[in-house]
Amino acid sequence: MSSEPYEYIETVSPEHIKRERLKAREMRASSWWKQQIGKGVCYFCEQKFLREQLTMDHLIPLSRGGRSTKKNIVVACKQCNSLKKT
Repeated sequence: MSSEPYEYIETVSPEHIKRERLKAREMRASSWWKQQIGKGVCYFCEQKFLREQLTMDHLIPLSRGGRSTKKNIVVACKQCNSLKKT
């Protein structure tokens, strides 16, 4: 038996990503999203920003099987959003 940790990597289909991106686009027009972004606070750094400086971010990325749901979508400043990708 190996002492190496076992890591399961799920393959996410392009169809899943396309479908969830469409849901996210539709969610941007919702009153829920407008309320969230209207608060002007980044989920990660908790700083206040202008609306134009904020983005929609998935806590669990679509590429890792995440979904476009209220529980998985947060408001993030552009800097925090880009730092997640590095």
